[in-house]
Amino acid sequence: MADRRDDPHTAGVRAGLDKRPAEVAAMFDRVAERYDLTNTVLSGGLDGSWRRATREALGARPGQTVLDVAAGTAVSTVELAAGGVHAIACDFSQGMLRAGAARPVPKVAGDAMALPLADESVDGVVISFGLRNVADPDAALREFSRVTRPGGTLVVCEFSSPTWGPFRTLYTEYLMKALPQIARAVSSNPEAYVYLAESIRAWPDQPALAARLQAAGWADVAWRDLTGGIVALHRGRKA
Repeated sequence: MADRRDDPHTAGVRAGLDKRPAEVAAMFDRVAERYDLTNTVLSGGLDGSWRRATREALGARPGQTVLDVAAGTAVSTVELAAGGVHAIACDFSQGMLRAGAARPVPKVAGDAMALPLADESVDGVVISFGLRNVADPDAALREFSRVTRPGGTLVVCEFSSPTWGPFRTLYTEYLMKALPQIARAVSSNPEAYVYLAESIRAWPDQPALAARLQAAGWADVAWRDLTGGIVALHRGRKA
């Protein structure tokens, strides 16, 4: 499918696969109104279990501070804050942050490649379904390391590659055909979900992403598949 962009004044706003930050932010501003509902519908209700698995993989303790990058409406940040963890939502889409304004967690506007935090100021970083949207994911992985204290943890929750061939084929068909159709019925910006499908297909598989974490300086990198590899949780430690 061709990589195209709609005029911002038309009904749909879609970023290109070059992922220019201003275009990605505009796309998410436009999708914010019904973002949480759309995620739940498109995931078949699995989004909640993916958030819980991400929190468990991070393993933050009460009193620790964690940064939730690309937090969107902060529903993931609320999950991370369970049990007395100080979780901060960070996103560069003002529309997404406004959509989650009622959620009782601190929020900050910021880009994953240039976080508005001091060196070694948090105990952990999480990015859920956001690294794929960053113009330079490797720069973001290094930036996550900069703000994390030694011994701290990074968890990347991201769409990945199903490990069983027939299921992978079925999933690809869903991404490219059914998902955009469903999005047209429930999303405030269905064009964004055409980008979603394209960006997932272009994203590296589990071993390739693990190698990128290691190249960015993260130690003890490992991953765990969720839902047959539709989603993968990658975890690393700052040495």
